[in-house]
Amino acid sequence: MNVVLWIIAALLAAAFLGAGAMKLIQPKEKLAASGLAWTEDFTAGQIKTIGALEVLGAIGLILPAVLDVLPILVPVAAAGLAVTMIGAVVVHVRRGEGPGAVPAAVLLVLSLVVAWGRFGPYAF
Repeated sequence: MNVVLWIIAALLAAAFLGAGAMKLIQPKEKLAASGLAWTEDFTAGQIKTIGALEVLGAIGLILPAVLDVLPILVPVAAAGLAVTMIGAVVVHVRRGEGPGAVPAAVLLVLSLVVAWGRFGPYAF
């Protein structure tokens, strides 16, 4: 199960690093034009904050365990990303974007699995 948790954490880290970097680098208008309609409901600063949280969460999923420095931060990062994805699911559902909530829900479940595994039976 330890290997499975590492694989899930690596996939989550890649997904959140990419998504967060995109939100940090691209302007709000470009994000909206590329299909992220939810950005219309948020200010540019809020979108940048979400992106920064995703990038920090991605780093927190891997780096503390690899460096063996405060590995408790791995499940904390996973739990934080789960909270972020709860917000994403709520936003998509409120906007009537049911299918748009599916990727966020999948990331939510995977984040919860890592948080459960690393807080619980497979802690470092």
